[in-house]
Amino acid sequence: MNEKNNTDTSEVIRQLRAVPAVQQALSFLAEDNARTTTEQIALTAVPAPPFKENARAAWMAERFHALGLKSVYTDKEGNVLGLLPGKSSEQKIVVSAHLDTVFSEDTSIDPMVKDGVVYAPGIADDGRGLAVLLTLIRALITSEIKPQHTLLFVATVGEEGLGDLRGVKSLFQTRKDIGGFISIEPGTPERITATAVGSHRYRIVVKGPGGHSFGNFGTPSAIHALGRAIAKISELTVPKNPVTTFTVGTVSGGTSINSIAEHAEMGLDMRSVAQDALLELEKQALACVRQAVKEENARWKKTDLIQAEIERVGERPAGTQKETDPAVQTAVAAIRSFNLQPQLEPMSTDSNVAIHYGIPALTLSGGGRCGGMHTLAEYYDPKDAHVGAQAVLLTVLGFSGVENTVPSVLFAT
Repeated sequence: MNEKNNTDTSEVIRQLRAVPAVQQALSFLAEDNARTTTEQIALTAVPAPPFKENARAAWMAERFHALGLKSVYTDKEGNVLGLLPGKSSEQKIVVSAHLDTVFSEDTSIDPMVKDGVVYAPGIADDGRGLAVLLTLIRALITSEIKPQHTLLFVATVGEEGLGDLRGVKSLFQTRKDIGGFISIEPGTPERITATAVGSHRYRIVVKGPGGHSFGNFGTPSAIHALGRAIAKISELTVPKNPVTTFTVGTVSGGTSINSIAEHAEMGLDMRSVAQDALLELEKQALACVRQAVKEENARWKKTDLIQAEIERVGERPAGTQKETDPAVQTAVAAIRSFNLQPQLEPMSTDSNVAIHYGIPALTLSGGGRCGGMHTLAEYYDPKDAHVGAQAVLLTVLGFSGVENTVPSVLFAT
């Protein structure tokens, strides 16, 4: 457990804004906005489909080297890491964004600028986050800010979909020197994610002998069994607090309209902001599947002709932090210092893992109006986007502290 500093976070942000080097860095971010957008377009044009992020990882590693980060390397999972050394390296502050997009490798990515707005699949999610990493590094090095605690910049793999946070999970499995974590996603700078929405995802396959709809009538059907399971799951009651949800998102199976199905499957997604509630929902939902199989077999007086194969294909841990925690209050104070109103929004992001482990962690928005996420019509407007990067910078420095000048809000000095 980190030893918390009792320093008032609003005062820390005020102190940071009074430091000449920090003022220089904030000005640099505003002046760097156009170059950051150009870089964002360039990196978005490098494909990073699910589980195939290596080309973009190599691009980011080259930029980390060129900008002057230390000990730059790509780990065995595919994450790209680089250090900006501080006075203390025992409890590092991670600043991260994810490399992967939701788009398949055959998706055409040809960024187009129209009336100042950039259109391209992945330009915002998480092209913006990666671009903010790079402008933050430039700002910190140009202004010669010396963080109290070493900053570890990480471009992660596997944040989207069935990537299942594999990059950040690997990061925490292999490193024990992370004392704080900030992930950067697209969006206007008011947003803060301090509550991790956990999820368990399942591929459920039901199998049976199948047969002709007339000649083999009386044989249990895989589709009928799956239908029973879906009906039972749809009747489950979940708590409103903590917020807990479920859906059967995909269904497939069968051979033809006049066949008794020998195969049927579904994709089941379950989510909650509380790990205990998520585990309880999972227990009930899987019981529905097993009971449905039993009932379909019993309906036709069979014993075990229908079988269910249950495979977990996604596991994102849940976790919460108090609004009064120093990490959260630091971001709140940073955002308010730009005369903006902070908005706390639970989400599922790379920060889930750190929050679940009890490490102070936030997901912040990198700035710029955006929309159409996860569609071919995704867009990003760079107007005043630097404000997001500035709010992130102040929060990062609040976490790390500035050597001999401003204390860390996370660690006693």
